[in-house]
Amino acid sequence: MAQIVPIVSETLEAQIRNLLPSQRGFGEDLQASNVILPIIDLTAAAEGTNLPLYQQQALAFGSITSFSLNNSSSTLANSAGFWLFYGVSDVRSASTGTTSNSFSMTDGLSVKQIWKHEVEPLVNENHSALLYEFIVFLRSGDSVTASSDSNRSNLTGCYRQLADVNGTIVNPSGFTPQ
Repeated sequence: MAQIVPIVSETLEAQIRNLLPSQRGFGEDLQASNVILPIIDLTAAAEGTNLPLYQQQALAFGSITSFSLNNSSSTLANSAGFWLFYGVSDVRSASTGTTSNSFSMTDGLSVKQIWKHEVEPLVNENHSALLYEFIVFLRSGDSVTASSDSNRSNLTGCYRQLADVNGTIVNPSGFTPQ
């Protein structure tokens, strides 16, 4: 048989008042019941996705833009939102001067380097390869540029938008939530 028992706890009542401001003047005591009530968590659906993070960030053929740079630069992402970059940087040393690959962000007025892979000059050739993976947030007017500064460096990879500027998830191409 169901029982309802009053709960007297200022801590719990304060938490209810903070979480539910409309209930501040309600005046009823908290109560507990021995009846089991199922709870359905709708948080993911309310946030706009029912995918776990690793699936939200999946690379899909129709969602990615691939690039390959050798002794060149290219502006990659320039739309507001959250972007995932993934790939490999391959750098070989030269006898003089450093060799590097890098990513930078700009707002149109200033530039900030966000990732760099560099090899110092050596008489004997030195070869270095690094995987990279990072997420950036671009405001309207911001962009990301990738650079490979010599013919002895290659920067390859892909990128895709994960969410728009408001945080609404951009699902992988071809995925339709049920």
